[in-house]
Formats: sequence, C-alpha cells, structure tokens
Amino acid sequence: MGPESEPPVGPDGRGGPHVFVSDLDAPVPEADDRHHLERVLRLRRGDPLTVSDGAGRWRPCRWGDELEPVGEVVEVPRPAMPVAVGFVPVKGDRPEWVVQKCTELGVDRLVVLSSERSVVRWEGDRAARHLERLAKVAREAAMQSRRCHLPQIDGVFPLGEVSGEEGIVRAEAGGRRPERGDRLVVVGPEGGWTDVERGLVPTAVGLADHVLRAETAAITATVLYTALRAGRVAGDSPMVNDSDAQGD
Repeated sequence: MGPESEPPVGPDGRGGPHVFVSDLDAPVPEADDRHHLERVLRLRRGDPLTVSDGAGRWRPCRWGDELEPVGEVVEVPRPAMPVAVGFVPVKGDRPEWVVQKCTELGVDRLVVLSSERSVVRWEGDRAARHLERLAKVAREAAMQSRRCHLPQIDGVFPLGEVSGEEGIVRAEAGGRRPERGDRLVVVGPEGGWTDVERGLVPTAVGLADHVLRAETAAITATVLYTALRAGRVAGDSPMVNDSDAQGD
C-alpha cells in the first residue's frame, strides 16, 4: 500500500506542543492552556504548535497574540477497533494515574465502576467532582501525547449497568487470551469480583502471569488491546493466562 493511500495521522510532536480548541478556523486556547504554553513552555511569537478539536480534526499553527493557522485541517479517523476499559476506583491519586496513562496509550473510553467490594465509594456530588477531575486529566494527557480524539469518560456505574454491553469481558486469572471482538474489559477492585459479579460478566480474559494491582491491570489491559488493534504483537504462541485485577 503506497503512502498516498494511508489514512491521515495526528501530529508527531515535531510541530511543537498540542492544544485543544473549540474552533479550528479561529483557534483560541483556554486561559489555563495559554498560560501553560506561554509561561511554562515559553512559546514565542512565530513558534509552531498544533491545535485539535478533540473530535479527530487538527491543523498546524503559529503562536502569537492570536494563533495563526498555517496548514490545512487534517481529519484523523477513529480506530476501527475501539478500546474501552472499566475500572473500580482505589485510594489516593491512582485513579488519575490510570486515566493519564491509559489516555497516553490510546484508550477510547474509560468507564468508572462501583463494585460490591469497592473500598472507595464515589457517589452523588463527590462522584461528579471526581469525574470532572478525571476528564481534565484525560484532556491534559491527550495534549501531551498529541492525540486528536479525546477519550470518553463515563460513570459511576455498578457493574450490572454495563454488563449487557456487546463484547464485555472481565479481567481475571485463568481467562482466555484477549481477542479483537472484545469491546469493554472491566477490571475489578483490590478485593476482586464477587461470584455474583462474575456471573454478570462470565467471559474472563487473562492479562499477565502473576497478580497485578487493580490500577496496573487497567493499564495492562489498555496496552494489550491497543497493541492488538495496531498489529504490534506478532507470533502465534499462546499468551500465558494470568492473574487478575486483584490487589496484593
């Protein structure tokens, strides 16, 4: 396949920093983004950068009091195999770390779940505040990694609310290998899934050959499925079926 038939791709970082804007024809960065670009990254008039609408479209610009578009708008198609990961929040800032790293790796959707064995409970106003924070973390990570599609952040849902989704699988020891038809892999809390929850999502997939922390399992799932999608994993040797999303 020649270069002329290859699909458009996003910026590779050589065109300067990347920022999300609402209008690619008259790009205006948000105040916090402008401060970061100007005061932290120290952009000067005429320096290159790229802008995106977060829905797959981007274009090169030059920095100044007003951003100057200097190239055509490029539209990057969404992946044919979307990668979605559901996870149960754990203590501290680890949920933000999960969102940051999964966004950098190319996840398309993150679903925040509640579980019978959840240690951390996000409910009501608290849930809304946390989800807002996670969306901000995802946006910042997407800019850092030059993504053109912002990941979708959903939640907080009990497992039963998503158990009917097509292609849903759960991460657990002894499961089968990941497959391209898997559409949402859900990672349990530190204490693991209950028998009732296992019944809600009967298909299990293995992620490693040893026990993973819950947050590590979510990131591992993203690595495996984005690599599978991109064809970066070669060979026919069976994957060692693993451990679960249970903590230590």
